[in-house]
Amino acid sequence: VKLEPDPADARPIPMRPHRLAGRVLRDGWGSGRGVRAEWLVRLTSKGSQAHETWPPLFGLIETRWEKRFGKDEIGRLRKSLESVAERLEFELPHGLPVGYDPNETFPPRATAAEGLPIPTLLSQLLLAFRMEFDGESPAPLPMCTTTLRVLGEQPLPAAEIPRLTGASPETSGIGWQHRPYVVVEANPAARRGKVVRLSPRGLKAQQVYRRLVAEIEARWETRFGRQEIGGLRESLHGLFERYRGDRPVLAEGLIPAPGTIRAADQAPRLGRRSVGTAQRQRARDLVTQTEEFIRDPAGALPHYPLWDMNRGFGP
Repeated sequence: VKLEPDPADARPIPMRPHRLAGRVLRDGWGSGRGVRAEWLVRLTSKGSQAHETWPPLFGLIETRWEKRFGKDEIGRLRKSLESVAERLEFELPHGLPVGYDPNETFPPRATAAEGLPIPTLLSQLLLAFRMEFDGESPAPLPMCTTTLRVLGEQPLPAAEIPRLTGASPETSGIGWQHRPYVVVEANPAARRGKVVRLSPRGLKAQQVYRRLVAEIEARWETRFGRQEIGGLRESLHGLFERYRGDRPVLAEGLIPAPGTIRAADQAPRLGRRSVGTAQRQRARDLVTQTEEFIRDPAGALPHYPLWDMNRGFGP
């Protein structure tokens, strides 16, 4: 996007000259410092290109899913999602927000769920579930579904966490948010590396996570209807249970395109002449993870989408 002051606003701009060129930020760059609520936002040339590219993808991918899983199955999934989303109390974003503030408020729902893209319906239900979960859990849902889910009382090598969670090292790594819930120690069986285990507080958060997920699902059955929630669960399970030969049908959409890192094709990073050792290892890890996704989507994919600044939402 491109940020620029409203031409009708003649007030001075309290910002250093090198941050603005002709009162306009460089396309696609800059921070939010000094930006006012009345400033105008418009798409850059790349933003306009993206805006033209992504809307048709919803219909295109849904058509692929109809061919892959069957038109009736995808129709039932859509109907199940719409029946629940239609009764959500608030007007939620059409995609999972990058950052979620538990104090954020949303306006009352005013638009119909019918006709919304399937990823929008899924995102709204996931966010609604998270809002209810986070209001009662000591740890947020994304943390519970990833790192806290796979850890226990016994130490686990920190390097194993991305593989077990299906997330990237950046999103599943132990950060300051995890500190109250984990204990990090030197690996006694190796010269390098760390091991991680749950602290007493982390064990309690894990127990709350397992209990609360079941409780909220039971509440949703009461709130939205046992048949509606049961139908939604059955439709979602069906995506993982269908096989073509010995491969899950869902895996057909996970096969990476040629020329990508996950397809084992590497290229030097921007500004580099060659592929470094760390980059090669990272690429090998991504290829191994992708192979696990394709082999067993139900067991290997993340339990909640996480935002990674390098790759967007997902693993």
